[in-house]
Amino acid sequence: MADFGGGDIEAFRGKARGWLEANFPASLKGRGDLAASDPPAPVEGDYKLWRDRMGETGWGVPTWPAAYGGGGLSFAEARVLSQEMARIGAWNPIGGMGVMMFGPTLLEYGTEVQKQRHIPPIVRGELRWCQGYSEPGSGSDLASLQTFAEDRGDHFLVNGQKIWTSGAQYADWCFCLVRTDKTKKHEGISFVLIDMRTPGVETRPILLISGSSPFCETFFTDVKVPKENLVGPLNGGWTIGKRLLQHERNSLSSGGGGRPRADPASLRDVAKRYIGVDERGRLADPDFRARLAQHDIDARAYALTLQRVADEGKTRNGPSAATSIMKNASSKLAVDHAELMVEAMGQQGLGWEGEAFEAAERAAARAYLRVKASTIAGGSYEIQNNIISKRILGLPDITRHA
Repeated sequence: MADFGGGDIEAFRGKARGWLEANFPASLKGRGDLAASDPPAPVEGDYKLWRDRMGETGWGVPTWPAAYGGGGLSFAEARVLSQEMARIGAWNPIGGMGVMMFGPTLLEYGTEVQKQRHIPPIVRGELRWCQGYSEPGSGSDLASLQTFAEDRGDHFLVNGQKIWTSGAQYADWCFCLVRTDKTKKHEGISFVLIDMRTPGVETRPILLISGSSPFCETFFTDVKVPKENLVGPLNGGWTIGKRLLQHERNSLSSGGGGRPRADPASLRDVAKRYIGVDERGRLADPDFRARLAQHDIDARAYALTLQRVADEGKTRNGPSAATSIMKNASSKLAVDHAELMVEAMGQQGLGWEGEAFEAAERAAARAYLRVKASTIAGGSYEIQNNIISKRILGLPDITRHA
């Protein structure tokens, strides 16, 4: 692993810039879609080369401890690295649920043996993880889950069903909430790790109208899970599960990157093309122009707030309940962006297939439909508002006093 940490921040910028220019394949400029494609893009050629190089330096997870293969960088250095990557059109090939959710949680709650076993493969991008939380009868009320892990001495025997397990058909491992005490609700849940190749694990992809299958039903039938795959104490999984959700919401709101995903600048360019401009070079539609300006203001305010929350999080040992605020704001911003994009394109923004629509137009229509799920992923608006009211505003929990 290269030693890039420490020292003056501008000196680090020079080192990072030099390393990126020497190691990022020019053929991959602007091809971040490879890391986010469904089904996953083949990891070969320059893509594999780039992933291996980033995995070797640990820069795919720049602030994770170097002891487990991470970059060992400060938050300031990680921000510089992100800036330098954006400057040349580079992107992070190390991602997925192992990075955004499970890894940070294991670093907090895992044993040293568990961290040495599972963190390095995540750092190198070698394994895929999926999340076993929601069940057909346990969505918003997650603590009512019924997947049961029976104690069989040296192992648990797991039986039950999960749903909406993103990418389960491609995953190597699953971090899973299971019930280990049927007499208690929140206090009867444990957090276990399940090898997806274990006999008794079955995934059934859910086909969406778009033709893709990013979600699955996942069934566990007499699945043996070794006791060493229990993270944290027995029946202590609810605390760990909630912490993981904070990391998820932090990632969903771009908390790690310091900037929102919605890009008003690209939206302005699209609007000028389809709507046109007046004699002063402004958008010809004054109503759309005003709403676009408000969206730009919201995005800039969000970016500043996001950075402030990230800076405060450094002194709090990670994300806090504030991630619920940022998650709601982020998903609203993304929905507004997608709706404005389709509106700007007019009927060309409604294309699903065919030569009459450009690739960007078809992508806008799909993004418009897909973005609605962002208000649910990681917990719905209502769930986040409950967390905000109880954990931040200190309001009474009326469900417990009714």
